[in-house]
Amino acid sequence: MYTELNSILNTTPDSFTQGEFILVSDRQSDASFLMHHFLSFYLRARCKVCFLGLVQSFSHYNAVGQRLGVSLVQAKEKGQLIFFEGLKESLSVLISQESNTKSQAIDFLRDPSVGLRSLYEFVRCTVSSSSGGGEKGADGAEEWGPPVLLVDDLSVLLSLGVTVGTVLDFSHYCRATVCSQLQGNMVMLTRCDGEEEADDGDDEGSERLHRGLTHQCSLTLHVQGLPTGYCRDIHGQVEVCWRRRQGDGQHTQKKLFQYKVHDKGASFFARGTSSAVL
Repeated sequence: MYTELNSILNTTPDSFTQGEFILVSDRQSDASFLMHHFLSFYLRARCKVCFLGLVQSFSHYNAVGQRLGVSLVQAKEKGQLIFFEGLKESLSVLISQESNTKSQAIDFLRDPSVGLRSLYEFVRCTVSSSSGGGEKGADGAEEWGPPVLLVDDLSVLLSLGVTVGTVLDFSHYCRATVCSQLQGNMVMLTRCDGEEEADDGDDEGSERLHRGLTHQCSLTLHVQGLPTGYCRDIHGQVEVCWRRRQGDGQHTQKKLFQYKVHDKGASFFARGTSSAVL
């Protein structure tokens, strides 16, 4: 968990805005460090977390989590974390000779026409089973705060043959359930391909997905490399954009920060305040 980022976002595990859809994106960079931050943040906040890990194994996320001071193994054992390991589930579908495998959540790999309905149902059932209010319920079982859905990363579904429209529908229904109905939070990572200047007029693939998700979310964190090129002391920059509805319109506020990722954290600098980059 990165305390400097919490200060920028004006949030703590004890006090955070509910009902938010946070979009994390990157271009020619790697924003996965932000997903590790949000995972550790919401676990510390005692939220019930549903994590769709589509790009890495559970052991990878757990190893990073330990460096950030949280144990994903313990969170799973307590029932606080439901981790969907997409790589393992995909492999079981692709090499299985039987029609019914352990999980039906990614049955779109067998039949693309079914879309992401089963994956959404997995999310809905997982987040709906969470409850808040106290440390323990009447039966002695743990009770958790508002549910949180994390997806790392959504754009992987495009490479598996899912259309952009289907992915946007999936995120829309997840937002309606998690953020609106249950007043929980949602954090999704998506990756943008290629140079930003070359994307004008491109209405396909990851760029279209990114634009569609941007219209749905209330907060975006977009990570990209430095415009000046490689720097040993600064790894890149992140643009933070808040979107709030005011009256009949929408108010947008943007701030740009430079960052450096450490083994056990990350440092953030307001643009121009780091001596490493002019």
